Amino acid sequence: MATQQPVAPPERKRLLYGRRRGRPLRTGQRGLVDDLLPRVSLALPESGMLDPAAIFDKPVTDIWVEIGFGGGEHLAAQAAAHRDIGMLGCEVFENGIVKLLTEMQRLALTNIRILSDDARLLLAALPAASVGRAFILFPDPWPKMRHHKRRIVSTETLDTLARLMKDGAELRIGTDDLSYLEWMLAVVTVHSDFAWLAEGPADWRERPPDWPPTRYEAKAIAAGRRPYFLRLSRRPRVFRS
Repeated sequence: MATQQPVAPPERKRLLYGRRRGRPLRTGQRGLVDDLLPRVSLALPESGMLDPAAIFDKPVTDIWVEIGFGGGEHLAAQAAAHRDIGMLGCEVFENGIVKLLTEMQRLALTNIRILSDDARLLLAALPAASVGRAFILFPDPWPKMRHHKRRIVSTETLDTLARLMKDGAELRIGTDDLSYLEWMLAVVTVHSDFAWLAEGPADWRERPPDWPPTRYEAKAIAAGRRPYFLRLSRRPRVFRS
């Protein structure tokens, strides 16, 4: 059987949309940014691949990644429930990062590392088959047709995640935008590396018990919008001799 040689991922340039700051930070919040954030920030190597397990103070049993963690409620809840797993979170909105830092301090979470930059830079630096679970929850739907190319759920993103995720690893995607849901289903259901785990409507219309809620979900429900929850599994790799 032929040995598959590792392929270096393509270099990425920063490409960010949307705002990075909202309301001015209070004194205590600014203190978290100045003191805690530098200690949990993820430093990406200028060359070569990142060893995700080596960036945590204690050994971890797996690596999970959340792309665009918003206010950090979900990431903090997962980290608190799975303290043996290393959590990598990407978010550029400063106020959301501060909310996560607040939860990390309150819950004494040491198994989270934060990248406050383009998530694709992290994905490009991770080695193949290193991620046990990935989350893309309530991303910006970019509803205007001319902005659809900005949507993070795309064939390109799935191709990248397929390289990074272990066989059987789970990808979770959430949205409350019906147009984006249709887009997601059109993309994920035809991707050869992922299997949609839904067996019936309840499997994607109801949030699973181990899927912590977020403020975006609550906001959607309050506005009369239905949240949708997609669970996908990374299919086993097929190696040809």
